[in-house]
Amino acid sequence: MRFATWESSGEVHAGVVSDDGLHELPARTTVLDLVRAGLPAALEAGAAAMEGPAIPVASVRLLPPLQAPTVRDFVAFEEHVEGMVAPSGDGVPPEWYQAPTFYFTNPYALVGAHDDVRVPPGSQRFDFELEVAVVVGRDGASLSPEQAREHVFGYTILNDWSARDLQFREMAVRLGPAKGKDSATTLGPWLVTADELEPYRDDDGFLALDMRVSVNGVQIGQDLLSNMGWPFEELISYASRGTEVRAGDVLGSGTCGNGGCLGELWGTRGDDAPPPLQIGDVVEMTVEGLGTIRNRVVEGLQLPPVAPARPRPRVRTRS
Repeated sequence: MRFATWESSGEVHAGVVSDDGLHELPARTTVLDLVRAGLPAALEAGAAAMEGPAIPVASVRLLPPLQAPTVRDFVAFEEHVEGMVAPSGDGVPPEWYQAPTFYFTNPYALVGAHDDVRVPPGSQRFDFELEVAVVVGRDGASLSPEQAREHVFGYTILNDWSARDLQFREMAVRLGPAKGKDSATTLGPWLVTADELEPYRDDDGFLALDMRVSVNGVQIGQDLLSNMGWPFEELISYASRGTEVRAGDVLGSGTCGNGGCLGELWGTRGDDAPPPLQIGDVVEMTVEGLGTIRNRVVEGLQLPPVAPARPRPRVRTRS
């Protein structure tokens, strides 16, 4: 089943998606409410909603499928890491193989499947990242991978928009990414429940979904989700290690390989081809079984430059 959130005539609605369109849930029910109620209850509510009239998808503005309490983004594709570190000549860090790595990104910066996306202030090297995200369906702590599989509610497409110039400056101080990543994250077009994707699971337990991204109609990248270094159950398990995950938490797979972002191609080719995203560019991502998101890049805010740090005076006592 597919669940969506949308805006129409200034009001926010949530519902289930069918081939006929959008079927609204009872008033004030959100997709996050359904996730927290559990998959069986959500499927029951969705089936009841589908008895009602359908609203054409094209007549509304799709919002992110749910208001995520937290968003973690992993880096689970080895090929992506290879491309991003290629200029250094050092190869994939051995630490990457030891455990899945993630950072927390901004849940307030989530945008809908067809929203315009502003260039972050001060950035000249704007990029996309083609990912799939899993949505946690039950609270849990220190979960084993086997337990974590029972905590999966569903999946959606995630585009981790990245200001590469800001990102690399931040990470040079061995912290981040932060402002290089928190301007926008597209989530959508809807949340697809885990049962719908089971037919795509391969013999190793990975979801073999075709992933594609294009800019202005020209395909840039294509990969299979099954090329992840760890399945989603391992990512959830690691995220919960020594702490907890809660229903509604979003965990991104990290960028796929083979052109899942421009930065990877810049690293492997040694030049800016294709160039950084420009105002007016349209980025479209399609993932098998999940749908398509399509965003246009627009001009960002023009803000004053950031003030540099003052040299430390090194005075140890008050004069």
